[in-house]
Amino acid sequence: MKKTLLLVVIMFLGALTTTNAQKFAELQKSPTDITYAKTDRNAKPTIKVVYSRPQKKSREIFGNLVKLDKVWRTGADEATEIKFFQDVKMGDQTIKAGSYSLFTIPGEKEWTIIINSDLDSWGAYTYDEAKDVARIKVPVSSGDALEAFSIAFKKVDKGYHMVMGWDTTRVEVPFYL
Repeated sequence: MKKTLLLVVIMFLGALTTTNAQKFAELQKSPTDITYAKTDRNAKPTIKVVYSRPQKKSREIFGNLVKLDKVWRTGADEATEIKFFQDVKMGDQTIKAGSYSLFTIPGEKEWTIIINSDLDSWGAYTYDEAKDVARIKVPVSSGDALEAFSIAFKKVDKGYHMVMGWDTTRVEVPFYL
């Protein structure tokens, strides 16, 4: 009888535990994505970018949703993170292997690309220019409209160009090995 009662109590407590199951977050409105610079699918990466992909949703992007001439997190949610698996050059500046934040200052004709040592910040609210590791200005070009902010790499002679695009705006950031 005591064993039966103990078993019933354990089963009852177990049932209570399952009704208070872990709650999970809703789906992100701007899903997180990862892109790599690597020679082929099976190769180890040279560069890795983790970023959130906001959607256009019929909005005016640059100059409205994303302010011109202001520091931008380069995506949505947390600041975009870029990891270099080896030392690289961005323009004439050497960037040591490691993880950094990627910020940008979008302009009408050119963007300033910023590699910053501060990690794990939400947005650009705590951006600190004193922690900049490298900066470069790149020209703006245009292409077909993209619904989601996107980052991809293309192989060039001595490295990679990181291509960023949203709506019809495109920029290419040169990284050389």
